[in-house]
Amino acid sequence: MTFSDFNFSAPLNEGLDAMGFTQPTPIQEQVIPLIMQKRDVIACAQTGTGKTAAYILPTLHHISLNKIPHTSVLIIAPTRELAQQIDQAFQGFAYFTHASSIAVYGGSDGEVFEREKKALKHGASVIIATPGRLISHINMGNPKFDQLDCLILDEADKMLDMGFYDDIVRIINSLPAKRQNLLFSATMPSRMRQLAQRILNNPHEINIALSKPAAGILQGAYLVYDSQKTPLLKTLLEGKQLTSVLIFASTKVGVKDLERELKRMRLNAAAIHSDLTQDEREKVLLGFRTRAIQILVATDILSRGIDIENIGLVINYDVPGDAEDYVHRVGRTARAESTGVALTLVNERDQYRLEQIETLIERIVPKIAVPESLGATPAWNPKKQRFGFKGKGGGGKSPAGRQAKSFGKGRR
Repeated sequence: MTFSDFNFSAPLNEGLDAMGFTQPTPIQEQVIPLIMQKRDVIACAQTGTGKTAAYILPTLHHISLNKIPHTSVLIIAPTRELAQQIDQAFQGFAYFTHASSIAVYGGSDGEVFEREKKALKHGASVIIATPGRLISHINMGNPKFDQLDCLILDEADKMLDMGFYDDIVRIINSLPAKRQNLLFSATMPSRMRQLAQRILNNPHEINIALSKPAAGILQGAYLVYDSQKTPLLKTLLEGKQLTSVLIFASTKVGVKDLERELKRMRLNAAAIHSDLTQDEREKVLLGFRTRAIQILVATDILSRGIDIENIGLVINYDVPGDAEDYVHRVGRTARAESTGVALTLVNERDQYRLEQIETLIERIVPKIAVPESLGATPAWNPKKQRFGFKGKGGGGKSPAGRQAKSFGKGRR
C-alpha cells in the first residue's frame, strides 16, 4: 500500500512527496481510512509507530478540500515538547495547502500569549495545545470552538498520569457535542477506558502491539543499593568517549539532584524539567540535539516527548514504574537501525519491576557485575528465583551472569 491509495487532496500529496513519504506504517494504514469516514477512533500505539501522521493527514485532507475558515481540529498533548513536534509535523504536511496551525503551551512570555490569543479568536485551522495553557485561554473566553469538527487526544495515558483528567473533561465540556473524537494512547489502563466511554461515540478500536526494544540495543542491568547509584554512574561516564547520553530519573527532584552531581563531576550535563522556562527548555534540547550538551537528564515525559537521533547510551537511573515505559525509554537509542546501549540501575526493591520488564520484552536483561570498589550489592532474588545471582556484583555462575560480565567488560 502507498499513500496515493488514500486519495488525498492534490496539495496534501505534494507535501507528502516533498517530505519523501511513500508507504504508510501499520497504524496509518488502519487509522486513516476510518478517520476519513468520520468515525470515532481509539488507537493504542506506542511512540515511533507513525501515529502523529495517522491523524494529521486525514484531518488535513478534510481541511484542504473544504477551505474551512474556522478552527476545525483541536489536538491536546501532555507536554509542550510534544505539542511543538506535532505543530512542526503539521506545518510540513500542510506546506502546499491553505491550512494554518498554532501550538499553545505554557511557560511563554506575554507576547507569545497574545499571539496565541489572536490565533484562538480568529480561528487557526488546527490548534495544538497542552491542557493547562488551553484552560487559561478558555477562562478568558479566547477560543472559538463553536464549529469544531474534530477533537484529538494524543498520549492520553500520559495526560492522565500527569493529573490532567479534570482539565480534559473541562475542555471537552466547552466543545460542540457533535464532533469527531480520536484518542491515541500508548497504553490502555482502566481510567483510559472510562475516559473513552465518556467522550467517544461507538468508536472503532485499533491496537498496534507494543514493539520490543530494537535488536540494535545492547541491554544490561546493575543490581545496586541506592547509595551506590551515583558512584556507579560516575564510573560509567567519567573518562569515557561517549556521544549523546540520556539519563532517566523518576522525579523532578531526582532530575535536579542528578544534574548537580554530574556537573560536580565536571561532566557536560543538563536537565530538562517543568521548573525551566520554555526558552530554557528549548535551549537545552537544542544543545542536546547539536551535541553542545553531551548528557541530558529527564523524567519519563521525555521518553515520549522528543525524537533525537544518534543517542548512544540510555541509562535508567531509576527503574520505570510501568514496563511499557522501559520500552519507550530504551527506544530513544538504536533508532533508524543504528546501535546503542541501555543500562538500568536496579535496587533491591525494584527487582520485581525488572522481572515485569523481562516478561514484557520476552528476554532476560543481562546482569552486569558492579565494580568491587563499590562494595557488596543486592542479590538477584525475584519471586520466581529464576537466576539466583548472589554475592558481589550480582554476577553469579549462570549463563546469563557470564553473559552480563562479558557485556560489562566489553563496554568499558
